[in-house]
Amino acid sequence: MPEAVLVQPDIAFIEDVFASGGGEFKKCQQCAACVSTCSLSNGDNGFPRRQMLMAQWGLKDQLLADPGPWLCFYCGDCSKTCTRQANPGETMMALRRYQTSAYDWTGLSRRMYRSAFWEIGILLLVALVVVLLFTVPSNFGFGLLNSSGPEPLNTVMLDRFAPKHVVHLGDAVMAFLLSAFLLSNAARTFSGMTRGSKIPMGTYLKQLPNVVVQGMTQKRWKDCKDPEAVANWRRHLFLVTGYATMFLLVVPFLPWFQREDTSFHWTSFLGYYATIALLFTTVTILFDRIRKRTEMHRFSHLSDWLFPILLLLTAITGIVGHAFRMMNLPMATYVTYMVHLAIAVPMLVVEVPFGKWSHLLYRPLAMWIAAVREEAAKQQGAA
Repeated sequence: MPEAVLVQPDIAFIEDVFASGGGEFKKCQQCAACVSTCSLSNGDNGFPRRQMLMAQWGLKDQLLADPGPWLCFYCGDCSKTCTRQANPGETMMALRRYQTSAYDWTGLSRRMYRSAFWEIGILLLVALVVVLLFTVPSNFGFGLLNSSGPEPLNTVMLDRFAPKHVVHLGDAVMAFLLSAFLLSNAARTFSGMTRGSKIPMGTYLKQLPNVVVQGMTQKRWKDCKDPEAVANWRRHLFLVTGYATMFLLVVPFLPWFQREDTSFHWTSFLGYYATIALLFTTVTILFDRIRKRTEMHRFSHLSDWLFPILLLLTAITGIVGHAFRMMNLPMATYVTYMVHLAIAVPMLVVEVPFGKWSHLLYRPLAMWIAAVREEAAKQQGAA
């Protein structure tokens, strides 16, 4: 007879799940109704029941090694059918927040998810840095003081106010920081979920295309049997394409996108597309959360509100700044440009690597690990 192994529950982990928004998981009695309801769950990835059990028993190490929380797209069906009102859908969301916080080496995710003061404060701090770059005298050669004089005050001279080469350099630094934080945390996630695994590297390479496909499309969402799953997936995909287009315009394509000439240019089409995508999707997302239209909107964490709000404000300030520029209103254009960057930059360098939007990388990464485990299990069964 093998010796019984006593697993000591991690009480601090249970408290962290509570603090991350999963306040009802203790009501779960492991009836497995949630598993039978979820069309994305299967025998190998029986979520959310397994994750509810980990939360109840304080199995921190097992949860940190589990990609299961990221396989859920929170249609809310499991919560609607739970007779105990344990709300497994929101618990899965809380566990995603917990994993994001646990694998963030900076500790910012944990502070942001647990404190509105920290999340809003960090955003305001980065915004203040952007404003100071445009208002405090410096040797960078741009800003409001550099716009003084008769010429830039009589007609819009955006390249005088914000020289492209300087802004482009700033964008490169921002992209580097964003990528460094996000990729380093993703590497920690991958290491934590695969530590001790003896799966051959060939199996990982075989399933690698899944990371690219899921990262670009999140197409597994449309496999939910929830009636609104396909519509939600299409809206999300539209949002991602608009966000990606905006990012391309303001980082690698900036020298072509920011021009003194206001006539139509090939980048104008991309700018209009990104603006329409961001406006439509963020407005509908926020309206759904305000009305609590579906189960997935019944609970809203601060992180669920901030990113769509920041995206919406980025789009609006971009439109207003463009309108001022077309009307040849110099100072209004300069100030709006500064405000636009004071919203967009914090959103990118704070919310993407540390906030909810990091799921764009974490979810396909977890799905890759889950697919590799399934493939390895099949190979062992066939051996």
